[in-house]
Amino acid sequence: MTGGRERLFVLEASGGGRLFSVDPDGSGRTVLVTGCRIPDGVAVDVGAGHVYWTNMGVPAENDGSVERADLDGANRTTIVPEGVTHTPKQLHLEAADRKLYWGDREGMRVMRCDLDGSNVETLVRTGEGDDDRRDETNWCVGVAVDPVGGRLYWSQKGPGDAGRGRILRAGLALPAGRPPDRRGDVEVLFEELPEPIDLELDLKTRALYWTDRGDPPRGNTVNRAPLDPPDGRWTSEILLTHLMEGIGIALDPDGGRMYVTDLGGSVYAAGLDGSERHEILAAQGNLTGIAHAVLQAA
Repeated sequence: MTGGRERLFVLEASGGGRLFSVDPDGSGRTVLVTGCRIPDGVAVDVGAGHVYWTNMGVPAENDGSVERADLDGANRTTIVPEGVTHTPKQLHLEAADRKLYWGDREGMRVMRCDLDGSNVETLVRTGEGDDDRRDETNWCVGVAVDPVGGRLYWSQKGPGDAGRGRILRAGLALPAGRPPDRRGDVEVLFEELPEPIDLELDLKTRALYWTDRGDPPRGNTVNRAPLDPPDGRWTSEILLTHLMEGIGIALDPDGGRMYVTDLGGSVYAAGLDGSERHEILAAQGNLTGIAHAVLQAA
């Protein structure tokens, strides 16, 4: 968007829960919203002038929510109230269908709704009830959407650094006559991962990116895989290492950059291939979601 100003929107789960924005070089930090209940996923709708985020709430309780505010933090409102989603995690705004998508961790679901919070749907259900909830392999965390290919991608992280994390995909629409827990079209792309968290897609180069907060060598990393492997075999490469529990990732395909957060409180910038990595912010608390946006010029 020519003439616009780039900004990163970042969530801090500690310190009472904050949403702040910052320039891509780490300058101009501005706190937009405080008092968030363990915020985790963030998405920006520049055209409408809105920023959205998820609140995990108390993970043992069914009290997660999704909120929205103007890009300057004004007019804050809850669009998905407590009790509708259990523990919402990464959030994705899909411009093609004007929907919000998110992973619901303890809810063991992938969900979506309209941008005003209406028409909440469950697209994937991996378990139901307390017994299934205790099995962390059922926990859905990261989410990404390929509107061109008509597919939904998500991560199921598994127990901490247990090597049981997976990345899966299915069609964007539920198969006719199928419930979300028996879709019949779910593919497992990667398994035996340390602890995969957030996902992002670069639809220009047809690549899947994800963070992994598990232990090295495969954890505390950013990873990349081709969306259309020529031989049908899914392989990945590690682009960044030595994160302090990597969580959020945002891509800027036009600028050839990625931005990554970790629970250690750092924000990193790097090329889409992992080159030229540098820390743009440090000691910011427990950082979770991050989004990149090019704001419209005044």
